[in-house]
Amino acid sequence: MRYLIQLFTIFLITSISFSQQGLLKKTPVWKGDTKKTSDTTSLLYAFKNGEFDGRARYYFSSTINEGSLTDFYGNAIGTGIRYETRPFYGFQFAASGYFTFNIASSDLSIPDPITNKISRYTLGLFDVTDPGGTGNLAQNEELYLKYNHKRFQLIFGRQFLHTPLFNLQDGRMHPTAVEGLWYGIEPNQKWDIQGGWLYRIFPRSTNNWYRIDESMGIYPQGRNTNGAPADYYGNLSSSGLGVFHASYKPVKKIKIEFWDYYLDNIINSAFFQVRGKAAIKNSSNFIYGGQFMRQDAINDGGNANPELSYTEKGAFSMTFGGQVGIQHNPWTFLLNYNRITADGKFLFPREWGRDPFFTFMPRERNEGFGDVHAITTRVKYSPKDSPLFLSLAAGYFNLPDIVEQSELNKYAVPSYFQGNFDLKYKHQKWLKGLESHLLVVTKIAEGNTYDNPNFVFQKVNMLHVNLMLNYYF
Repeated sequence: MRYLIQLFTIFLITSISFSQQGLLKKTPVWKGDTKKTSDTTSLLYAFKNGEFDGRARYYFSSTINEGSLTDFYGNAIGTGIRYETRPFYGFQFAASGYFTFNIASSDLSIPDPITNKISRYTLGLFDVTDPGGTGNLAQNEELYLKYNHKRFQLIFGRQFLHTPLFNLQDGRMHPTAVEGLWYGIEPNQKWDIQGGWLYRIFPRSTNNWYRIDESMGIYPQGRNTNGAPADYYGNLSSSGLGVFHASYKPVKKIKIEFWDYYLDNIINSAFFQVRGKAAIKNSSNFIYGGQFMRQDAINDGGNANPELSYTEKGAFSMTFGGQVGIQHNPWTFLLNYNRITADGKFLFPREWGRDPFFTFMPRERNEGFGDVHAITTRVKYSPKDSPLFLSLAAGYFNLPDIVEQSELNKYAVPSYFQGNFDLKYKHQKWLKGLESHLLVVTKIAEGNTYDNPNFVFQKVNMLHVNLMLNYYF
C-alpha cells in the first residue's frame, strides 16, 4: 500500500506542477524537421522556459498455460517525467526518468515445478535479472545534448531510438534506451540519412545500463547449433554497434530504405525495404511492400571459443518477405509473408528490439530461427478522427523441428498458430490524455512437442492477456 501512496504523491505533484503540454516525446529520432520554437541568446531563458512532459502507466499481465503448468499474473504501475530546454544557439538539453512499482503479482521468483522455469512475460514488467526482487525500480532513461541546424541534427548521450532492428520495443513498463552519438541529415524532401555509434544500452525489463557486448544474453540465451545451452553471456567482446540508414522517396507514396547494423567483432546485418501505396477505384489504396536481409558473422562471432560465441565463424543467413493489402477507410486488410532460408538463423539480440518483418505479431518473434515460413493476415479498423483502433491478426509460423533441426531452432519453439486481438481507445473530454489498451494473444502448437512440457510452457498452448492504461500529461 505504501507504494501506491508514493506513486500517487509523485503523480499529484507532477500533475499540479506542470500544465498539460501534449504527449510525452517518446523519441528524439531524426525525422527531418527541427522543433518549431524560437531560439534565444540567454541560457537562463532556455532552461526556465523548457518543457515538461510526463506519462503514467498501469499494466496488468496474465499468462494461462496448458494443464497443470503454472499460470502467472502481474500488476505494475509507474510514472515518468521528461524535461527539455528551449533552443540555445541550436542546442537543447533533455533528461527523463521513470519509476515502476509492483503492486500485486505472482511470486515471480518461484519456478514452475514441472519445467523448473520462471515467468517469461510477467517478469518483464519488472527486472528480469532479479526475479526475487521487489519489482520497485527507478530508471534514468534520457540524458542528452542535441544540436539542430536547418536540416541537420546531432544527439549525444542517453536517448530513445526507433529503427527496424534496434528499437523501443515498448511493450512493458518502460522502453529500451541507448547511449551513444546519433546524427540525422535531410538534404531534401526525398532523402533521409541517419546513423551513429552506440556503446551502452538500458534494455527493456531491466534496471541497469550495460555495455553493448555485456547486454547480450541478459534475456534467455537459447541453444547453440549442437543443441547444448548457449553460454555467450559475459563472454563476448565488442566495442559497440554502428548503424547507417538511407531512405529515398521517389514519389510521395513510395519509400525505399536501407539499414546496416555493424556489431563490431560479432555480426553485420544489412536490411532493405520498400513500401508503397497506389490509388485504386472507390477511394481505396493498394498497399504493397518487400523486405530483404542478409547477415554475416564477423571474425569469430564474438569469441574464439565456438561454445561461447554469439554466432559461428563464417555463418550467414538470408531473409525475405512481402506484403499486400487494401486500404478503404476505415478498414485495412493485409496479407504478409516472411521466409528465413535454411542457410542459417536470423540473429539479433532480443534485448535490443523486436523483429522488423511484416509478419511480426506482438508477444512472439522469429529471431533465433532459420528455415522458417511465416504467413499472417491482419484486419485493422481505425475510423478517421475517431479515438478507436481495433486490430485482428492471425498467423501460421512453420519452424524447424525442435529435436531434428536444433541448429536452426535456437529457443526450442514448435511450429504454431497465433491469434491477436488488439483494441485501443483514446479517451476524450475530462479523460483526455488517457489511453486504454487491451491485447489478447493465443498460441496453439502445430509442430511436434515430443510430449515435453519444456517445449510447451509459455511458448504454445497458452492464453496471454495484457491490459494497459496510459496517461500522458
